[in-house]
This record gives sequence, structure tokens and C-alpha cells, in this order.
Amino acid sequence: PDPDGILCSKPNIRVDKWITCVRLLGSSVEFEVTLNLRSACVPAIFTRQSYLCSIARHPSDSGGSSAMFSRTPAFASFPSSTIPCLKDNYAYLLHDTKTDTIGVVDPSESVPVVDVLNRKRKKLNYILNTHHHYDHTGGNMELKAKYGAMVIGSRIDKDRIPGIDIALSDGETWMFAGHKALVIETPGHTRGHICFYFPGSKAIFSGDTLFSLSCGKLFEGNAAQMLSSLAKLVAFPDDTRIFCGHEYTLSNAKFALSIEPKNEALEAYAAEVSQLRNKGIPTIPTTLGTEKACNPFLRTDSPEIRQILNIPSSATDAEALSVIRKAKDNW
Repeated sequence: PDPDGILCSKPNIRVDKWITCVRLLGSSVEFEVTLNLRSACVPAIFTRQSYLCSIARHPSDSGGSSAMFSRTPAFASFPSSTIPCLKDNYAYLLHDTKTDTIGVVDPSESVPVVDVLNRKRKKLNYILNTHHHYDHTGGNMELKAKYGAMVIGSRIDKDRIPGIDIALSDGETWMFAGHKALVIETPGHTRGHICFYFPGSKAIFSGDTLFSLSCGKLFEGNAAQMLSSLAKLVAFPDDTRIFCGHEYTLSNAKFALSIEPKNEALEAYAAEVSQLRNKGIPTIPTTLGTEKACNPFLRTDSPEIRQILNIPSSATDAEALSVIRKAKDNW
């Protein structure tokens, strides 16, 4: 290890080499990480957590030293690649390896998605939108024009989602290759917001409804609607993975600690988040279990939160959520 605690797994790697690390969860792949390093070291967070690493020249590598990061949560034959977009957005590439079907969730811009598809030598079949905001749909039309991809979104928002082909409502299912996606209407951030739940993969693409340690701003809805929407999501198993639309976790952690400083689970998670972000690593996916233990918007009954924010014990959970949301907006 070097003085900064970075563990060097291969001392002779040049910067024009790509390092792919795959973490195993039992007998299946949990996620993979691809790094083009400026040095010959793999971050210790990988080597200490049972990742398998291989060294190979990336197909599109020109030998430059610019850094690239991809964290790929994988679900057997249904992996999902995280694609950073704009300042802090995430799009997610879905790939059914049996049929080679490709989808992307919430492409805020087309270029990063096209770059990933070119590297993988794949074409896009579907675009899934959680809501109509431009930072989630901005890439729709260019991607649709380039690949002929079909756009899937909310029936409520069918007039606001660019290029929509398939409009779905709450409780409907849509099949991505052989993978069932359940549509969950989650108004609050917008009136037509939906989430996509893949039960076979235990994954929710939550857009701007549920973030790690926060929830979406109430642009078109109210606190009661958001509370109801969050309740739908937290009803799923604790090991369900949450893929949200933004990398807000570090800032969210600081706010959460300011209103629940004695929460030991939150304190530990905040330290992990800080370590990940210091290394440029996404904090997403999170899990429902982590969010239930740490996310103040799922902890409206916390006596400590209520005391610090002067929320009466008689206040409803919706009233408490409204106070927490306003405090976060002004933080």
C-alpha cells in the first residue's frame, strides 16, 4: 500500500490500461467497476471488499490519461450500467444479455449514452422515463432518431415526455425482454412521476421521488402525496436496490446528520458516502434497508428529528415531512 492507503494490485500497469473489478455477491455479480487509472493503483475500497480485478486495453482507449468511471450493478443476465450525465444526473443502461436488448433510464443527454453504447458496440432499443423534466428526458429525441428506440413513460405525462411511444399507468407491467417491470405512480415531485420496479432483479429506478437520504422537491405535488409515494416504495424488501436520478448523497448526508445527529446508522453511512465521493465513486445504488435506517424523509416519526425541527408530537407524518422538506430546501 502507498502512504494514502491505496492498495496497488498490479505494479506494472500503464495509464493506457483499463482495470475492471467485479464484486461477487454469493455466486452472482453484484456490480463491476471500470477505471482508467492515472497511476497503477486500485482504490483500497475495491481490494478490501472481495472484488475480482482484470487488466485489459479498453476497445476505445487511445492511450490518453483522462479518468473514466463506471459502476455497473449487475443482476445475472440483466446488468445496469451507471452513466453520469450533466452535472450530477445518472442515466442507467439496461442490458438483457440473453436477447441483447438494451434500454436506458432517464437519459438527460444523448452523448454520454451514445459513448457507452459505442464502447459496448450495442444499439438502443428502449428509453424509460420516470418523469418529464428535461434533465431526465433531454436525450430522448436524439437517441430515438439515432437508434429508433421506443420511449416508455407515464400516461399522465404523455403530452410532456418527448417522443413517447408507450404510455403506462399505475399497476401496469411492461416487459423488458424477459424482465417484468412494474409501474408505480409516485406523484409529489411531479404529478405524473412513475418508478420502475424490476422484481426479478430487486431494483427500483426511482427518478426524483426517492434519493439516497432525501426525496424530490415538491414542484407539482404536496407532502401528503410524497408521503404516500414513498410508502409505496418502502413496502418492498429491504435488500431492494434504489437507482435514483442524481448524485446528491453527500450533501443529503450532511443535512440528515444536522437533524438526526445521534443516528449511529446514519453516521456510519455518511462516513462511507464521504469515502466513496472522495474517490469519485457513485454512492448509487443504495438499498431500502439503508434508507429506512438513515433517510430523514422515511423517518418522520423520529423523536430526535421532531425535537430538532420543533415538530409537535401530535403532527401527522405528512406534516412532519412537509417541515423536513422545507428545512432541506432552505438548508
